[in-house]
Amino acid sequence: MSRLFRRRPLAGLAALVGLALLAAGCSGGGSGSGAPGGLEKTNLNVAAVPAMDSAGLYIAQQRGLFAAEGLHVTILKATSGATVIAGQRAGTLDVTVGNYVSYIRANNQPKDPANFRVLTPGSIMQPGNQEIMVPSGSRITRVSQLAGKKIAVNVEDNIGTLLVKSVLTDNAVDPGSVTFVPVPFPLMATALTSGQVDAAWLPEPFVSQDEESIGAVPLADSNQGSTQNVPISGYMVTSTWLKKYPNTAAAFRTAIIKAQAIAATDRGAIQQGMVRYADTSQETAAIANAPEFPTLQNGVLLQRLADLMLNFGMLQQHYNVTQMIVK
Repeated sequence: MSRLFRRRPLAGLAALVGLALLAAGCSGGGSGSGAPGGLEKTNLNVAAVPAMDSAGLYIAQQRGLFAAEGLHVTILKATSGATVIAGQRAGTLDVTVGNYVSYIRANNQPKDPANFRVLTPGSIMQPGNQEIMVPSGSRITRVSQLAGKKIAVNVEDNIGTLLVKSVLTDNAVDPGSVTFVPVPFPLMATALTSGQVDAAWLPEPFVSQDEESIGAVPLADSNQGSTQNVPISGYMVTSTWLKKYPNTAAAFRTAIIKAQAIAATDRGAIQQGMVRYADTSQETAAIANAPEFPTLQNGVLLQRLADLMLNFGMLQQHYNVTQMIVK
């Protein structure tokens, strides 16, 4: 099943791009200096979920933006933000690109809370970018029919769980009536066709990929109701790492902000990055719906996400996101 790419203006008009590049120049500069005193570390391991939300990272690598800052970045594939948190806290990963929900939950643990910081934003959800899918020929044609069903998410209690709960609630379905089944994104097509699950939450490019490969059908766009245009992912570091490597952090941030500005206006750059670093086919990369690629952090939007987590029982107490945003 093929679909036409619904082309829309990518986030970041020309004026915003100019501002972003100006901000990038002020936040660490080029020539690999990062800030006075030089880089404390030049070889970085960066883990990212190979979703379109990570396109800024891929563009920075492919366009040589990291190298221009004196950084050598190794990109590692991750199943989810939650699965790399332990490695990052242990110091084996320098930066991770993942969904905010997992990091907010880690920061808000009553026992041994983490101290993650958002170095720079990664993505904001847009129409068609995150979907609840059902297999071809499914009898489920309405969200109301998901009551009592099994729904795949890549990891439980992450952004996927939040988005599905929101869609269910907005359609008068009790989220407690469904069973969330953890399935890695590459295996969700099999889970759908085998009947292991009744539906699956998928981000791009997996939405388009599973439409093409197994004829999966979008049931509901997550970009609606309470979660419309919520921030999805960010470039995360621990506070300990940030204090130890401030110049390196500034250099990395400079490269990503420049890459985000490119992603905001250059569809071809997104496609090239996804093909090279996320194992996405040219065909899928061409039709997948991209998120917004912000260059500045919107604390109000991020707080809305944390408040939704509290509302859906994914946090036990209010969390102020201001404490995790790097200025």
